[in-house]
Amino acid sequence: MRQDLAKLSRRTLVGGAAAAIAAPALALASGAVAAAGPARASGRPADAASAALLDQWAQAPGSHPLIPDISRAGYRLGARPPRPDVVTRVTDHGARADGTTDCAPAFNAALRAAGERGGGVVLVPRGTYLLSSPVFVHWSNVVLRGAGRAATVLHFTRTLDDGYRPARQSNGNSRWSWTGGQVWFMAAERRARSEAEDFAGTEGWLLGDTPLAEVGAASRGQRTLLVSGTGGLRAGDMVMLECANPPDASLLTHLAGEVPGARSYDWPRRAPQLVTGSGGQYIQYASLQWPVRIEAILGDRLVLLAQPLKYDLRPGWPARLRALGPTVHDSGVEQLTIRNEPVAMTAHNKHPGSNGVCFQAVHDCWASDVRVENCDLGFGFTYAKSTTLSRVAVGGRAAHHSFACRMQSHDNLVDDFEIEAFTVPVPSGAVHHGLNVEGLSSGNVWRRGRMAEGTFDTHRALPFENARTDITLVNNGRVGGSAASGPLFGARIAHWNVRVTSGSAYAVTIADVAPRSVTVGVQGTNGTASELPPDFAGDLENLLVEHGSRPGVTDLYAAQRDRTPEND
Repeated sequence: MRQDLAKLSRRTLVGGAAAAIAAPALALASGAVAAAGPARASGRPADAASAALLDQWAQAPGSHPLIPDISRAGYRLGARPPRPDVVTRVTDHGARADGTTDCAPAFNAALRAAGERGGGVVLVPRGTYLLSSPVFVHWSNVVLRGAGRAATVLHFTRTLDDGYRPARQSNGNSRWSWTGGQVWFMAAERRARSEAEDFAGTEGWLLGDTPLAEVGAASRGQRTLLVSGTGGLRAGDMVMLECANPPDASLLTHLAGEVPGARSYDWPRRAPQLVTGSGGQYIQYASLQWPVRIEAILGDRLVLLAQPLKYDLRPGWPARLRALGPTVHDSGVEQLTIRNEPVAMTAHNKHPGSNGVCFQAVHDCWASDVRVENCDLGFGFTYAKSTTLSRVAVGGRAAHHSFACRMQSHDNLVDDFEIEAFTVPVPSGAVHHGLNVEGLSSGNVWRRGRMAEGTFDTHRALPFENARTDITLVNNGRVGGSAASGPLFGARIAHWNVRVTSGSAYAVTIADVAPRSVTVGVQGTNGTASELPPDFAGDLENLLVEHGSRPGVTDLYAAQRDRTPEND
């Protein structure tokens, strides 16, 4: 099917001929979507294939067969973060921008003081502050705010290996290569558990032991769920929707779009980390976990979710709601630079932790107007939900992950971002990835970006329903991921209005590798081959349109939000 759609001229994709694409595309979906009918022309130019696709999406936003619903990505489903009052200053607790004082104890004391009084801003006045160990935000409603990126600098003199503790795996790889931060958002209980397990156990949420409710079957795009009871649920609560990941890999096949190649894929052998009972599964993947807010309780047996489901709930995949347990929410870092002491970049995955900001097992947090220099990992999501990064940048010497989104991180937004040209290039034996997404993560968006370094790193373990839109990049990074983690792509990955300045289509045009996905308006490439190994044989049932030209719809996220009534 992809091949047939790709051969259609741009002129035939709108107007009276819009049905030519709408009918085969929507036929892939459930009956409810297929019945929605063809896209309308709306007087758009004849080459606006992207406009026709958006029209189709708008008819049933949570259920389009190829396009992700990303309209609710970011803090509080896309809202602006708050501006709380200043409650203390780091200088009140002994911090001095004098070039000699170790200010880490003062920063952590100031954050604790704000947290224990219920929240507020911890102000960091203008100057450069030396810190020999990381800063932890363990409390909700706490904001660490500087005087501006050029005015306030947190200069970390030691790596996480030296300033916190090593986190080496048995093969010698360092976990700080892909997680952990010099400014680190996570619950104190989560930190204590990780330290007790020597960082070898799960990195995720500390969930309640007793389910709040069992959940009945439901379809992708649905917001109303039938539950066993609503006595333990409250409107406004963020809960965990947990869905069993069965040994037959039928759930994984579904997340891959149920194309023929996904149904025939040897999941136990080729994706042992993802499949229960395979003998090699990480505990992190024992179930599909999606934190979601309950919008309303509708009697004794029904709840309304704040977001549509991204996947089906079927009888063979038992689902339940669980309490999140200790977490951090509504906290952020703003208006400062995190500068790591320059140390040479190590070989791949041996990094000692010259890191930036990490959000771990938290929801509804943010980083705004923050720059990270000389890092192994710039900004990291690990089991993060609904967090926004805005006006953020990574610079200095070469990085491993400028931006990492891993381990079932969902609905995060990276907006107006930059990866600067590295002052020291990637050395031999090392790798820079760029925009990473992996590990059953979904609903994440990168938009309005400028990348002098890196690529679109879809890093295995079946990320699905994510988008990169309105981005300019050099495209010189590399895709990664363990072969034991399974496929690079799940369904509904969108690369939309991407401008490549180096000519390389590598990992940006994905019509030859990503099932039920879209590549729209990629410009500046010498061809369309992704150069990535396909995981699934046969027709991937996806779409490549408006290649080589600026699409009529230039920003998928903005366009979807404009079409979502609750965002009006």
